[in-house]
Amino acid sequence: MSVDPGFARRVWHLLEPLHAVFYYAPEVFEEAAALGYSTQERWPSYFAWRAAPLGAAGAERVTAVFHSFSPVTVARHVPSGWDVADPEKVLAARTRAVDRAYRVLFGDLADGPDLAAAAALARRAAEAADVTGRPLAAANAALPWPDAPLPVLWQAATILREHRGDGHVAALVGAGLDPVESLVSFAAVGAARPEVFASRGWTPAEWGAARGRLAARGLLAEDGTATAAGRTLRAEVERRTDEEASGPWAALGPGERERLVELLGPLWVEAIGSGLLPSETTLGIGKV
Repeated sequence: MSVDPGFARRVWHLLEPLHAVFYYAPEVFEEAAALGYSTQERWPSYFAWRAAPLGAAGAERVTAVFHSFSPVTVARHVPSGWDVADPEKVLAARTRAVDRAYRVLFGDLADGPDLAAAAALARRAAEAADVTGRPLAAANAALPWPDAPLPVLWQAATILREHRGDGHVAALVGAGLDPVESLVSFAAVGAARPEVFASRGWTPAEWGAARGRLAARGLLAEDGTATAAGRTLRAEVERRTDEEASGPWAALGPGERERLVELLGPLWVEAIGSGLLPSETTLGIGKV
């Protein structure tokens, strides 16, 4: 049974904030500090939380699977982060952290039947995901499932978003876009301001060189905006990403998929309304 790729995009827009709020929640920073990570900025713990399912991976591997980060940025935190806490301790703290953060975020909804139902449906989709050739999705899918609905929901959201992300990287590579070109071309179609992508650590010289390469391919105009060819290429990347992300949702029937959307709505409102998430992100949600 095939699923409309548009549904994959629709549910991603609902699930992504539920995954991403983890990296901004005060309770998560408290758990990171308890492990010994600096919390003056989010990156030391971010790389630990997100890369821990890979084991004690080195900088080259993390750079490859994360794709959009400068190798220099990754090398500041990997593998030195494993000297602070090994991946097993990070993963145990990750489960504690998401339970704490979600309880504060969702309040009375946290122990309700609707959240438990959403977690169960999302888990079924996540368990059905084909993780062949998807390193981050595979690493998260190999982890044992927590017992409680709150961390189950987050783990399911994480498997599904990394499944989508791995497919997105494949689509970018297939389009002949290297990591920095991927960001430059995304900014060029208006996904986010170029300044938003500064968190990925590319220097102005590297960003400018990527603009030059894309312009030489006819994908960027002189002012840095995408040409018609550039927009077509990025649209194809997004189309392929949605198509490749639709597979797990075939595990749910049409009614179950719509029920999940309905159940996720109030949780999405809490995540968006928390004030924890930035108003503009590198993912371009709501713009592309």
